[in-house]
Amino acid sequence: MISSRVSGFYRWSLGERARWVARWGGPSDGVAAERVNILCGPNGLDLTRADQMVENVIGLHGLPLGVALNFVINGRDVLVPMAVEEPSVIAGASFAARLVREGGGFQTDSSDSEMIGQIQVIDVVDVWSARFKLLSAREELLQCANECDPVIVGLGGGARDLEVRVLEGTPIGAMLVVHLVFDCLDAMGANTVNTVCEALAPRIEEMTGGRVGLRILSNLADRRLARARCMIPVEALDTDDFAGEQVARGIVEAWALASVDPYRAATHNKGIMNGVDAVVVATGNDWRAIEAGAHAYAAQSGRYCSLSAWERDNQGNLIGTLEMPMAVGIVGGATRVHPVAGLAVELLGVQSARELAEVIVAVGLAQNLAALRALATEGIQRGHMRLHARQVALAVGAAEHEVASVVERMIAEGHVRPDRAEAILAEHRREVNPGSHQRGQ
Repeated sequence: MISSRVSGFYRWSLGERARWVARWGGPSDGVAAERVNILCGPNGLDLTRADQMVENVIGLHGLPLGVALNFVINGRDVLVPMAVEEPSVIAGASFAARLVREGGGFQTDSSDSEMIGQIQVIDVVDVWSARFKLLSAREELLQCANECDPVIVGLGGGARDLEVRVLEGTPIGAMLVVHLVFDCLDAMGANTVNTVCEALAPRIEEMTGGRVGLRILSNLADRRLARARCMIPVEALDTDDFAGEQVARGIVEAWALASVDPYRAATHNKGIMNGVDAVVVATGNDWRAIEAGAHAYAAQSGRYCSLSAWERDNQGNLIGTLEMPMAVGIVGGATRVHPVAGLAVELLGVQSARELAEVIVAVGLAQNLAALRALATEGIQRGHMRLHARQVALAVGAAEHEVASVVERMIAEGHVRPDRAEAILAEHRREVNPGSHQRGQ
């Protein structure tokens, strides 16, 4: 098996990187060539397929697709595709994964792939009696739900439970909310759960005498959790300027603020989602659903707080944990329709939605570690600014062969801004071709 620990990968040419990734997992020559064509050639997403995916298609919008290296998850080397436009995300995840590798890699687990479908019942005369009727008919309603999708039931999924909540203090008076708990297996599950809720609505109206309003999946997937844990030996955190002990202490102190302050927690969790969303997008899953579930889960206590936790063990090692909802799938949707998304899942080597969820939560924890380490040492900007400077240079019109000069000048000056990039670029062009300015007058 190829190791995900690769030194100097960023120095390789784009073609060399693509060919190496295409060989991940040891495919045949033909499969590897097809992978390269999907990543860099004619077999990626085209307009014809895009026109079948969404409405009113007028073109394609691309995102850079990179790979995070160095990941070991549950003892397995993993190459992680990430689709993201923000500089330093992939580099940060790869660097953090290398630190975690020193402690044996990430350990992950997950709960069953259970989603909640909500059925709102209003205009009920006696909500408590209606609740009793629905709970008494639990087995009947679960059987009805399972009849909606015999395929998923045959594979071992299907309806697992029925809960009925009474909400008395709403703006329109008392109502019932029926929660159908449904195991979606390897699907994200939105379409399946919504269909089942629609099917149950008439029978629920008949039993309660009320009127069914909403019938839809909840994105607070708190029955579908993924968890990751990592240990970093304190000596692995040593830098040229900071002792590992100081770095570990700074990381715990930074997390402590996020654990109690929503202003810091919002930025802390955004850093986690930098990694999470990039893998979710790369694999064709619904990043909006993942975002909604994550932030709702972070606020379940009544106060928005950190999704992760950082502490020291008895030996002084740094311990990080992350638990969050992770409703992703590897069947259906864009994962199967988008060629690059399908290849991303293939490269990950996951065999189930739960495995994919566990990889994603490990990447989220790695991204969190990278950000906290930067904050605890040289500050977040030092590593980020060189990558950001390249984007600024490109944005003001620097050609590829001009970018390095513009970036070096901005970094040296400490002013990474569009106006400085424009001025430096103009200077550079006058130096390279002194007569061009006069001829242009």
